[in-house]
Amino acid sequence: MRAILCKAYGPAENLVIEDVESPQARGHGVRVRVSAAGLNFPDTLIIEGKYQFKPNLPFSPGGEMAGEVIEIGDKVTRFKPGDRVVGLTGFGAFAEEIVVSEHNLLPAPDTMSDEKAAAFTMVYGTSYYALKQRANLQPGETLLVLGASGGVGLATVELGKAMGARVIAAASSAEKLAVAKEAGADDLINYSEEPLKDAVKKLTGGKGVDVIYDPVGGDFTEQALRTMAWNGRHLIVGFAAGDIPKIPANLTLLKGCSVVGVFWGSFTQREPEANGRNMMELLAMYQEGKIDPRISEVYDFEDYAQALNALTERRAKGKIVLRVTRA
Repeated sequence: MRAILCKAYGPAENLVIEDVESPQARGHGVRVRVSAAGLNFPDTLIIEGKYQFKPNLPFSPGGEMAGEVIEIGDKVTRFKPGDRVVGLTGFGAFAEEIVVSEHNLLPAPDTMSDEKAAAFTMVYGTSYYALKQRANLQPGETLLVLGASGGVGLATVELGKAMGARVIAAASSAEKLAVAKEAGADDLINYSEEPLKDAVKKLTGGKGVDVIYDPVGGDFTEQALRTMAWNGRHLIVGFAAGDIPKIPANLTLLKGCSVVGVFWGSFTQREPEANGRNMMELLAMYQEGKIDPRISEVYDFEDYAQALNALTERRAKGKIVLRVTRA
């Protein structure tokens, strides 16, 4: 089988495609023929050795995928060969086959394409955990989404609306904001044209926002924190801008607000039952038409470097997907 391999840390251009041995399914393992893999910002970090964990070299990147079960281990009870599945892998999804624990797989809905299935798990899982468990978002509250046109940003816009919030989408261009508007955002802020704090103040009549979803970091974190309402919650999700901000602690005191970390990957391992309930609720929302993965671009397997660079250059308007094998 073919796999995209990281043999030395560095940019996407350093990755190579090679033939490797097919993995074998044992115990709770499920061998899947990967049809499509979703790309996420951590993929760009893991190949450069900058992520929270570092797989042993060489490894195949790719944290989520969709495909068809082709072999099961002797302890597997939830799946059988021929089933369509979607799942979390951590890494390894940029390959034609992968073995995944059955506990990290979900049935793919018949109405969901392979590309959308590959784009579903991580962004909605992260955003729902952030809004539900970490922020306790309530109907009628105001949610500010930074980087609102990216994969997690658009998922958060949709989920915020589904949970009854007023959603303010913030992004760096009118083109990106148009995508957020299509996803259901109530109000839009172009923070390349207007200071974020001033725009939020006008939109909220000076009250500020109750919850901030922040996958961007950099200078935007402090700007956003200054828009917080009393008892607000600022969700730290990631640092797509590249810089990890240093937050003035006095702002949390003055605003009576919380700064809350969101590490969904750790949540899935520490609280698997709660995560499982979240995922079933998300699949139900999809079936009800409340959420729908938005695909920015689908790249062929050989064009992996272009796909990863679309993320690092922040060109994606929705999810980037890699087409791995064809039916």
